[in-house]
Amino acid sequence: MTLTKPQQYSVFTALALMMAFTRYHHFLPIPDASWAIYFVGGFYLKGMSRWAFPALMLEAMAIDYVTTQHFGVSSYCITPAYAFLVPTHAALWLGGYWLQTRLRLDVQGKGLLGLGFLAGSAFVAVSIAFAISNGSFYWLGGRHAEPNMVDWIGNFAKWYPYFLSVPLMYIAIVAAIHVLVARTRGTAAGTQLL
Repeated sequence: MTLTKPQQYSVFTALALMMAFTRYHHFLPIPDASWAIYFVGGFYLKGMSRWAFPALMLEAMAIDYVTTQHFGVSSYCITPAYAFLVPTHAALWLGGYWLQTRLRLDVQGKGLLGLGFLAGSAFVAVSIAFAISNGSFYWLGGRHAEPNMVDWIGNFAKWYPYFLSVPLMYIAIVAAIHVLVARTRGTAAGTQLL
């Protein structure tokens, strides 16, 4: 599926606004959509990755800085491991990018197979992102006095369901909107995902 440049700019703007409104719940009381934003960005903004990914990273960092320095949001997660958000978010972006490529090459118009590719790539990308984020925070963040493998596995198991379910929920919503818009417009793009 290929979007026109104006469509890609519209998607980028929507993702940037979604980041602004959900990161750290400072405008709306809803879960942070950042991880889904990077996955969706990789899917829709393939030709704009060189600047769109860094721009969204800078936006996230600016939001983190402003909210922790000026709005009383806890800076507990700002540790030396914060730098690992770049590979965390890159894993999500690449997951969306990979999905877009696979859908175009292998499953265009194949219904449930497209849904399977979506579910599988989202699950793998989010899981890899969580392993990078959680592992770096646990082992390098300095928040655990005596880090050890048993404690880390317990920490991983505690947080993994939340960090998996929230992005997958947002990705499912975007997929449903994608199909609805595409089918409403009567284009073949709607059949690429479902």
